[in-house]
Amino acid sequence: MKVVRTISSIAFLLAFLMVLPAARADQSNQATKVTFNQSVQIPGRVLAAGTYWFILPENITEHNQVRIYNADQTVFYGTVLMINAERREPTGTSAFTFATQDSAQPQSLISWFYPGDKTGHEFVYPKQLSKELAKAKQVTVVAGD
Repeated sequence: MKVVRTISSIAFLLAFLMVLPAARADQSNQATKVTFNQSVQIPGRVLAAGTYWFILPENITEHNQVRIYNADQTVFYGTVLMINAERREPTGTSAFTFATQDSAQPQSLISWFYPGDKTGHEFVYPKQLSKELAKAKQVTVVAGD
């Protein structure tokens, strides 16, 4: 049983390593291009596998939200509220944390950190779902260049 759980954990981690092949960012609005190879839940919707842009509003007082667009920024998927998240050490590339509740649901995007920053963005889910995600297995993926 323990071996099956270990193999499952390794497979889960490897799946996410393939989720984010590259992320490019812009310092002023932290514009980050990300590709998911499977569906990903964000507050209020599920994003299908594909490439997306995560962009903070130009107005710094609105940096508690992220706007999500398709790969060529012609389709706007919505605005998602966030709160600040902290980490000990920054990385040179974008980092994303996902949670998995069970295999029947898509992974939930928990947080996003811009390259070089210790302060990032935690996605705000409804209270009950937030509690469930806090108990779920979480994996952080650092995007490669």
